[in-house]
Amino acid sequence: MFQGLKSQRERNWATPPFDPRTLDAVVLSHAHLDHSGLLPRIVRQGYGRPIHCTAATADLLGVMLLDSAELMEEETERANRYGYSRHKPALPLFDRTDVEATLKLLRPHRYGVAFPVAEGARALFRPAGHILGSATVELRLGGRRPKRVVFSGDLGRWNRPILHDPAPVTKADVLLLESTYGDRAHEPDVASALAEALTDAARRGRAILIPAFALGRTQEILWWIRQLEEENRIPALPVYLDSPLALDVTGIYAKHPEEHDLDTREMMEEGRSPFRPKRLHLARSSADSRALNNIEGPVIIIAGSGMATGGRILHHLKLRLPEPRTMVLLPGYQAEGTRGQQLQEGTRQTKIHGTTVTVRAHIRTVHGLSAHADREDLLRWLADFQAHPAPHLPRHGEPGPARALAKTIRKRFGVEAKAAGDGDVVGLDD
Repeated sequence: MFQGLKSQRERNWATPPFDPRTLDAVVLSHAHLDHSGLLPRIVRQGYGRPIHCTAATADLLGVMLLDSAELMEEETERANRYGYSRHKPALPLFDRTDVEATLKLLRPHRYGVAFPVAEGARALFRPAGHILGSATVELRLGGRRPKRVVFSGDLGRWNRPILHDPAPVTKADVLLLESTYGDRAHEPDVASALAEALTDAARRGRAILIPAFALGRTQEILWWIRQLEEENRIPALPVYLDSPLALDVTGIYAKHPEEHDLDTREMMEEGRSPFRPKRLHLARSSADSRALNNIEGPVIIIAGSGMATGGRILHHLKLRLPEPRTMVLLPGYQAEGTRGQQLQEGTRQTKIHGTTVTVRAHIRTVHGLSAHADREDLLRWLADFQAHPAPHLPRHGEPGPARALAKTIRKRFGVEAKAAGDGDVVGLDD
């Protein structure tokens, strides 16, 4: 699902560059909507074959896609009621019926066990360490000249809380590699950066708004707040999780201990939740969410979406951005054209639900919270290949980071690497 610039978002409505009815299978790396969000769309257009994924990804899609459909239906109803859409009438990209049809096609698989996806093609998932259920994909293609294509999906990071580290991959003929942070390193001490931001906001009596993706980012933020409280590095502030989806996702995290690192598994076996700060409050209903409008700081409100493009965070931003005592804490990368990026770059006005909102709030970013591998993590993962594949194709990033990563790969490993361009075709016999 395309997000960010209007020109990108409009591509969600375009006819795909393939006929969904001709596909043999879909192999899905993980549940984030930028990877999975158009599945109901192609099902609506006639796709009806298996969608292969890990077991945790299948569970997550059951709530992620349904929530996405419900949000679009609500936004469509609101746009038609108040007339701020140029489409008459406004329509959702897909609806709950499309999601239900999609979920029937899911085929869950375990890590490390190869499975057939089409005639002459087998796939293998390995842990990617990015979010619950995330996987790298190895696709073995038979025929006259067998090929091994590896897709990194979104890679995670080493020595991070909750999940296992990314698993090594040693062989590939062609590699599709993410490049979100291919030109930089993360902040080395996320705990100190987050503790400083929260302590400063609390001292000033600010309400702290944290736009966070319900899947992955929210769980890590809750983990860090609890950890910093236990270490007495931040005051125990009221924390409101204003996201029904995040509540459901956190429950799915608890359902899959096979995905957890040793520390997280031990905590859960002891009956302690790694995702529960001392003063956590859950806002599931719309009435619960509206009640937060009357709460004064210091208070932490976590709500989706992570780049402030939709969801309940918009209502809190609309109310509190004009207030100088508000802090908006952006937890990492904000894609081009998103409201999160506008705030990150210092905009003094933003439009929310058709209304222009003045920005007087303090905007702060903690980059170290990202679940994406940075440049050094990507190079560490690449170092495990026995013989480096050619070509490497950095993708899933802005053009600048992708080109920078391709240059670094050529310099470090002496192999061909080229940033993948929109619509590029790679011949496997080249």
